[in-house]
This record gives sequence, structure tokens and C-alpha cells, in this order.
Amino acid sequence: MISKPRSHPGILHHYTENLVAFEYTTTSPSISKPHSILFIGGLGDGLATTSYTTDIIHALQPTPWSFFSLVLSSSYSQWGELKASCGKIVLMGHSTGSQAVLHYLYNPNPHDSAPAFDPELRHPVRPALDGAIMQAPVSDREELQMCARDGFGEKSPAEVEALFREIEAIVRDGARGDQAFDTLLPLALTSPIYGRVPISCRRFMSLLSPTSPSEPHEDDLFSSDLSDERLAATFGMVATRRLLKGRLLVLVSGADQSVPEYVDKEDLLSRWRNAANQREKESVWDDEYSGVIPGASHALSDGDQEEPRKDLVKRILGYIHCLEQ
Repeated sequence: MISKPRSHPGILHHYTENLVAFEYTTTSPSISKPHSILFIGGLGDGLATTSYTTDIIHALQPTPWSFFSLVLSSSYSQWGELKASCGKIVLMGHSTGSQAVLHYLYNPNPHDSAPAFDPELRHPVRPALDGAIMQAPVSDREELQMCARDGFGEKSPAEVEALFREIEAIVRDGARGDQAFDTLLPLALTSPIYGRVPISCRRFMSLLSPTSPSEPHEDDLFSSDLSDERLAATFGMVATRRLLKGRLLVLVSGADQSVPEYVDKEDLLSRWRNAANQREKESVWDDEYSGVIPGASHALSDGDQEEPRKDLVKRILGYIHCLEQ
């Protein structure tokens, strides 16, 4: 049973003409709120669609922290970039939102990509963050492989494989065309897995990353079979870029249905930690509060998730309290 959604009062801020951030307001307006947590949801998430944020918002009421849910042009429909100029902030990502957090921290500043399909794109210089949280960072590639092996929803393994073959054919055709354009995949092919979230060929292939683990695509960041060299080029670059003033908090769900059963979550966390800390040359990883949350599902949204949600909130509160010191 999914926990019942709740309504929240707040303020809608425009940070560009077409993009907004929703600030959840407190019931105690006299409390000063100088600090901010900026939340980025997963694939297809939008305002208030990640239910555990209600628990975080409630727990933050007596604290000096505000909670903002960002609507990027990539929320709901998967395109766009984040342009923010803030003071003291913590950036928190859920699921594929964790990819955005890690991309923010490890890529060159400003980003040096120049995609042919967006020649007018200009990358801003990113401000350093006071803190960063990745919650339920999972491998889309391993999840898609699991869907192909076990089936998904009402689709059998054979039917899922057939969907993937059709998608790959569309991608191959697109690759032979003008690289200044991208192609949207038909919802009939992607909706059995991603619902009504439109996904382009480039985005899907970055998630599927068929050349991994030897040559992973840019969004294949959290797969369990990635080499130490790949982790050094992602997690290991966080300290080098100097875009994180505090520590990196990573929270993995112990019963995440998006993670194959063969993945050793504790071992994977240890590998990420070693890479982030550059084998103890740096102190990027938050050792006190990072870890596997026992019994937690991917989004902690079911009715039996009360205790895992309490654990999640306790870790986040402890983490941001340390940032205040």
C-alpha cells in the first residue's frame, strides 16, 4: 500500500522564466531559515511526488533549514539544465536525481560539453555546495537488464527483449542521421518501464549504456561492475573539483527493488567511498551518516516504510546539523 499523499503550503519561486522551485513553508514563521536543501527527484518526478520528502519537511520545521523542490526542465519530461546562484546550500538527489548531484560535483567547472543538437548551450560556472546528498543512487543499466531477465509488470522477458530490440533499431537509424537532432522514442515502447515520461534516444542509450562496463556512457555512474578507474574518474574527481565544501552523504536503500539481488550494497558503498576519498588521500565521504538503510525500498513510499523513513530523516538531520558547526 502506497502512503497517502499530503498537501503542503509553500512559496513558488521562479528562478528562470519557465522554471520554478517550490519552497515548503514552516508553521513557525518566526524561525529564521538561512540554510536550504535543494531537492532533485528521479526520472519523471515533479513537485511533491517523492512521498518521504513530507517526513523531511516536517522534521526541518524547528531547524534553520528550508526545503526546496526544484522543477528543472528535465523534471516531468527530462530535458534541461540547472542554473542556480545560491548562498549556503545542500543539493539532494533521489534516484536518477543522484546522477545530477554527482555530475554537478565531478564534471569540469564550467562544463565543457558542446552537444551538436544544442549548439547555443552555454554552461555557467557552478558555485561550490556546502553539502551534497545522494539517496537511492541506482544503476539504470542493471535495472533494465533485470527487466529483460525477469520481465516487468505485465510484460514477459521475451516481450521486454522485443521492446529493447525495437528501441535499438530506432537508435541505430537516428545515429545515421543529422547529429544536430535527437529523436523521441515512442511512448508505446518506453511506457511499460518508464510510464508516460518522454525519453530521447540519446537519454535512453546513456541509461542503458550498452558499451559498459568497459566504455560506460555518461549516466552509467552507479553500476556494480564499473572499474576502479571509472569510479576514480567520477567519485574520485569530487575532491579535485572543489565544488563540495562539506562531506558527501550517500544513502542506499537496503530493500531497493531497482537493484538486482546479486549486488552487494555494502561492498559497493565501500568502493564508492574509497574512490571519493582517493584511497584516504582526501576526506570527501561522510562516514558518520552514510550507509545502507535497512528495509528501505527505492522511494520509501509503501505503508510499511515508516521505520526506514525515520532512519532516513535521522541521518539527514544529523548530517545538516554537522554542517551548521
